[in-house]
Amino acid sequence: MSAAKAAVVGLGITELGKVYGRSAPQFGVEAVRLAAADAGLRLDDIDGLIVSGGLSDMISPANAMTLSLATDLGLEDLNLLTVMQGYGSSAAQTVQYAAMAIAAGTAETIAIVWADAPLQERRGGGAAYASQATSTPAGWNAITSTSGALTANNMYALAARRHMDRFGTTSEQLGHIAVAQRDWAVMNPLAQLRDPITLEDHQSSRWISEPFHLLDCCLVSNGGIALIVTSAERAAELAQPAVGVYGWAQAHPGRTGMRNDDFGIVSGAARSGPRALEMAGLGLDEIDIVELYDCYSFTTLITLEDYGFCGKGEGGAFVSEPGMLGPGGKLKLNTGGGQLSSYYMWGMTPLSEAIIQARGQAGERQVEKHDRVLVSGNGGVLDYHGTLVIGTV
Repeated sequence: MSAAKAAVVGLGITELGKVYGRSAPQFGVEAVRLAAADAGLRLDDIDGLIVSGGLSDMISPANAMTLSLATDLGLEDLNLLTVMQGYGSSAAQTVQYAAMAIAAGTAETIAIVWADAPLQERRGGGAAYASQATSTPAGWNAITSTSGALTANNMYALAARRHMDRFGTTSEQLGHIAVAQRDWAVMNPLAQLRDPITLEDHQSSRWISEPFHLLDCCLVSNGGIALIVTSAERAAELAQPAVGVYGWAQAHPGRTGMRNDDFGIVSGAARSGPRALEMAGLGLDEIDIVELYDCYSFTTLITLEDYGFCGKGEGGAFVSEPGMLGPGGKLKLNTGGGQLSSYYMWGMTPLSEAIIQARGQAGERQVEKHDRVLVSGNGGVLDYHGTLVIGTV
């Protein structure tokens, strides 16, 4: 096992979910303040700031939130200031970048923040992302749109259907993921959805885009999450149990919108996961907890396959095996409820739960053995992937 290359020493989580009347930058400012206080640091101890945002940030100029956050926080004489956007893989990328910057001596104490505020009062969660379908691409890029596949729901549904047609994966098997994650969310005070569900509830929930039912699809949330990253040496002097960063990798297939035999079958996780584990000097059997990006139940399934927890095409049977998932299961997967039941902060959802578990601060849902946690981030329609291996120092 390799030594920690950096450490997460602060975690700040604002109120999440249906929280109205606040902008993404306002959530971001609060999250950074909370993270610094959590670490026992002053704001002027921070000499690096990495910002990433969701839908709100994409609507405005890419660097708008970065510049406003630095000013609003009163951060001066920063050695590092940047915005990063890899969609759902951004969180893993930002931690990697921070660890590399610290190792290079570029900065000593770096705040990472992700914030978004797409939800509006008296409008459903689906409406928050409806704007994605209002601008039709031109030329060859419009071919998919002309068939009616305008949203992520449609495109992920196509990916899932491809897997089903190839391997016989079923909707009921996807439902086992949704039910197990809700069982974890019941014990998570931060989760938006805490009422238990059954497989029958999953199957009877309305269709969103076949083969996805409502309970196969992630939440939409307002809020912000921030981390403070510093060297492993300095982490020992701070207020919270240090969470070491042991391994990372990215993989970006680069076939967005193209016809290819791998669509819905293999994702960037197949390259990113093994490389991150290799950097950490660990095998899958040494991982205690797995926190995976789950914008859809299918995303969890394909990532499990690509990381090697089961063979390709065996994901459906794996997740539906009795005693595999859920609080009492063999695989401690998405222990906070994930994006399906807890909150949707893009890649910060699995990462924040991973940090909470690694610290031993998850309360009722705390996993007893929590030394090493594998974290994934997924972006686009299986287009971008980031992996982290984190854990106790």
